[in-house]
Amino acid sequence: MVLEAGGTNTGLRTRVPGFMAFQTPKTNWQFETVPQTGLNGRRGYQPRGRGLGGSSAINAMLYLRGNKWDYDNWAAMGCPGWSYDDVLPWFKACENNARGGDGFHGDAGPLHVSDQRSPHAGSLEFVKAARNLQIAGNDDFNGARQDGVGVFQVTQHKGERWSAGRAYLGTRRANLDIRTDVIAERVLFEDGRACGVAYLQGGEQRIVRAKRAVVMAGGVFGTAQLLMLSGIGPGAHLREQGISVQVDRPGVGANLQDHVDYVGAFETDGFFLGQSFKGNMHMAGAMIEWFRKRTGTMTSPFAEAGGFLTIDSAAPAPDVQLHFVPVVLEDHGRTKVKVHGFSCHVCVLRPESHGTVRLHSPDARVAPLIDPAFLTDPRDMALMKQGVRAMYRIIDTPPLNRHAPRDRFPIDLDDDAALDQMIRARADTIYHPVGTARMGSDDQAVCDPRLRVRGVEGLYVADASIMPKLVSGNTNAPSIMIGERCADFVAADLG
Repeated sequence: MVLEAGGTNTGLRTRVPGFMAFQTPKTNWQFETVPQTGLNGRRGYQPRGRGLGGSSAINAMLYLRGNKWDYDNWAAMGCPGWSYDDVLPWFKACENNARGGDGFHGDAGPLHVSDQRSPHAGSLEFVKAARNLQIAGNDDFNGARQDGVGVFQVTQHKGERWSAGRAYLGTRRANLDIRTDVIAERVLFEDGRACGVAYLQGGEQRIVRAKRAVVMAGGVFGTAQLLMLSGIGPGAHLREQGISVQVDRPGVGANLQDHVDYVGAFETDGFFLGQSFKGNMHMAGAMIEWFRKRTGTMTSPFAEAGGFLTIDSAAPAPDVQLHFVPVVLEDHGRTKVKVHGFSCHVCVLRPESHGTVRLHSPDARVAPLIDPAFLTDPRDMALMKQGVRAMYRIIDTPPLNRHAPRDRFPIDLDDDAALDQMIRARADTIYHPVGTARMGSDDQAVCDPRLRVRGVEGLYVADASIMPKLVSGNTNAPSIMIGERCADFVAADLG
């Protein structure tokens, strides 16, 4: 049985790639952080997918795995079986890449991956501008090397979003009962073994019994919250919430890591996308084109191009990522900006700032307290400033500079204090939270390397919360790989 808080996510809102900015509470939890000291006390926005497929039903669909070093580092941290050589076969098994299979890619898995059908010409100019600065081109960020610039591959099939829900739950099976629009309240235990789940459906409390195992896949916020509601977490915190302690595990809800991100915004002429009569007419035509041919602007992930840069020469892997967007987006696309132009994101790939998830209430319907602690470690700000300056150098280079882009938030980039202030005033997440139920071999780890929750039996975690360290890239593909591995562990453990 699958218990899902949202719906089936089979409508146009999730199938049309270009609709990702137009989600509602039915498909997006729309979480907020607690006030962030490192962001001048602002609350950050934390969109998370609600419904089958989770965040893969509303994300930018970029297929990126991170760096080889990330997984080798996991193994070195006490997670045997999670080195790059260990996980690569699983990435390939998940994948059905339109380019075909090779040493790095699969072509027979359930997750469709393809090249973008209609990337904007401005996104290609961004790549050319970076190449003119002697930044290497890269047409496969998941291949032999990660560094360089290029156009991202996406989790799409024939111009439609291909979420994890479509990949794994799109075919009805006689042995699978999917229950949507329910809220899991807590995992139930008997003699230290997970034996079921209490949940709400239609306002009624219900219980489902599990003969073999319970697998949690609520995401980095939902899994940590449900573990704590089930009595597994920091003992003092649980007692403050009136929850009986099953396992006193301080690591639950700790180790929260996320990619802090700064967005440069630039106005131009009508070459780029934008909100105007001309822009609205273009989008209307794009909708017609999508319905007729599944091509055009409505197939765009909007974060069409980008790259991975190494700012610190001593870093073991690229330490900054860029996402180029051929439209001006403010406040995660929630603020209407009636101009034409483009945006460029800069994110710190391996942040030193770590935060927490804590319960706000013992009621599962109340969102948890999310504190990523963005930019509280000075090393993250130092790297971010260098990354922002590198981004501006690309923007100022032909052919991109031929559009005479006008910075919407101009400052003196040589003024360190002004740049610091600008970043703190505008930075936020780029949607890659991980780590709140980390795996490891030490006593403080929440899960062991086979993704079993330590201290109880029959309970597994299968999402990004098990990551001991954030990967150097987007997190959807790694999360799907984690799910595949957890399924294999469960099958092996239960025979």
